[in-house]
Amino acid sequence: MSNIFDYELPEVDSEKFQTLLKEKNVEIKTIVSNTLKTPQTFVEERDEWLVVLKGCAKLEINGIVHKLKSGDTLFIAANTKHTLLKTKKVVVWLSVYIQ
Repeated sequence: MSNIFDYELPEVDSEKFQTLLKEKNVEIKTIVSNTLKTPQTFVEERDEWLVVLKGCAKLEINGIVHKLKSGDTLFIAANTKHTLLKTKKVVVWLSVYIQ
């Protein structure tokens, strides 16, 4: 058994990814973002559903900026370019990737 809030804090302006489960067509990861100021752009080849467990962040998808806070969820379709613009201090995410 593990605790999702037991994590190593990455350096400022960086992220750390940890796979919790990988089974058939699903992968679940925790992501810890530490005070991101440099935008990070991603394009996943699979669908992604995410939830912010702790903190606040701004994420842009198709020109729309989503201001996310603890408890907010978001679905990102496969092959959709999305940019994490910044985070306020530490953000802990749970991401579910679906093939």
